[in-house]
Amino acid sequence: MARPPAREDQLGLLQGTLDMLILQTLRQGRAHGHQIATTIERTSNDVLQIDHGSLYPALHRLLKRGWITGTWGTSANNRRAKFYALTRSGRRQLAREATRWERMVAAVGRVMRPADADGAT
Repeated sequence: MARPPAREDQLGLLQGTLDMLILQTLRQGRAHGHQIATTIERTSNDVLQIDHGSLYPALHRLLKRGWITGTWGTSANNRRAKFYALTRSGRRQLAREATRWERMVAAVGRVMRPADADGAT
């Protein structure tokens, strides 16, 4: 299926954030790759577009690290699909990544909105 052209308000993902977004999505329960991508896209109001060429290598990387598991099953449209689920180790990693992400967002915010000479933001 061809992807529609990117809109101007769509953002590329910073390196490393896709893993965190996948782990966060799987907190809701097991899902196959297409579900993961569409959940991230829908939740971001279509600002984040997940390219399957990036998604599947990320899923394999997370499997290898033991942060997710994968089992074969049948999707809602009766197709064979691999369903991914978060592991205990993956939950711990997600907590670490979320903490780092919060610190990164705060730091970038401080750079983008430095205090003026009076000390106000």
